[in-house]
Amino acid sequence: MTDVKNSKYRRFKKRIFDIIQIGNRYDVPSRAFDMFIVATILVNILTLFLDSFDEMADHHHFFRICEGITVLIFAIEYALRIWTSEFLYPKKGRISAVLRFLRSFDGIVDLLTILPFFFLDGFIVFRMLRVVRIFHLFRVNARYDSFHIITSVLIEKKNQILSSVFIIIVLMLASSLGIYNVEHEAQPEVFRNAFSGIWWSVSTLLTVGYGDIYPITVVGRLMAICIAFLGVGVVAVPTGIISAGFVEQYTKKQNSDVKLKDVSKIGEVLVKRDSIFCNKTVSEAESELSTRIYMIIRDDLSIIAYENIKIKVGDILFLKADNIEKSE
Repeated sequence: MTDVKNSKYRRFKKRIFDIIQIGNRYDVPSRAFDMFIVATILVNILTLFLDSFDEMADHHHFFRICEGITVLIFAIEYALRIWTSEFLYPKKGRISAVLRFLRSFDGIVDLLTILPFFFLDGFIVFRMLRVVRIFHLFRVNARYDSFHIITSVLIEKKNQILSSVFIIIVLMLASSLGIYNVEHEAQPEVFRNAFSGIWWSVSTLLTVGYGDIYPITVVGRLMAICIAFLGVGVVAVPTGIISAGFVEQYTKKQNSDVKLKDVSKIGEVLVKRDSIFCNKTVSEAESELSTRIYMIIRDDLSIIAYENIKIKVGDILFLKADNIEKSE
């Protein structure tokens, strides 16, 4: 009898985990929860902004009520994620899984979006933590492929982007020291130290040009012309890298949606984050879709589809395609 109760309890707990995690389009409660949390995040951020207007001072009490309700929802979600963390990290023990979640990015952001509500009138550090709520919008990012493509591009092209940023830093340091040495004697109150030169070089290299600090000597102005031209070219480098990566990722996504109805027996499916195959075992996927999975390509490995193998994001499945209209 105890084993039956434990089994029901574990199934219920697993169902709660499936609902509060990013769901697929076929799981209605999970999708509804996703939309509810996104709406709650947006209401919380909107309340935070509106409460900063002096014209809205008469509605401060209403904003506090809205803020309290949204924070309560965040707290309940945070508690549920801690409770179900053993399913998020199945290879760890229950306590280890909880600690792993508490140390994770999502766990830290979730906690920091709750704490400031109780310490808004305390030290300034707690009031500043209100800004951390903005990072809760990363939850929105995790729920839509269009935003996920951008993060994928940044991760995939990180080496090229870091190289271009390194070049910008080198040029910034060189130009700041150069303009300081040229302009310090002519404008000692403006270019007082190398840091003043850094502020000027950043605004010039990034083509912002605030105009609060500018050279007045002939050599300084010639240097500014050269740095401005370099800035146009240097800033275009990371922009081009990101643009090219975005087009590449978008093309891959389009190709992964190729319909398989012309294939009579074998189909190829790329498993995406919102795929019906994601985080299911081979046997579960075959049972739910009445199909047959023959092989899984994961990174550079070819894996025979045994029934207990768990399907992950990025896997390529070779399966019987008679009943599959579109790759998921």
